[in-house]
Amino acid sequence: MGLGDEIKNKTQQAVGKVKEGIGDASNNEQLEAEGKKDQLAGQAKDAVNDAKEGVAGAFNDTVDGARDDRR
Repeated sequence: MGLGDEIKNKTQQAVGKVKEGIGDASNNEQLEAEGKKDQLAGQAKDAVNDAKEGVAGAFNDTVDGARDDRR
């Protein structure tokens, strides 16, 4: 995951936390729910990107191992 994606995801989570807090403080259930949704979306994006990195790393390790075996 690129640094830009990571920053976007963390920003989305932070904005969601603020929305949730404002919604809770002002008794605005819709804003509170929107904040929770934003936080979950940011977390989900982080999880997907972490999984992509894991798969890419495993693939690269396999390719590197195959190259070493040919030598």
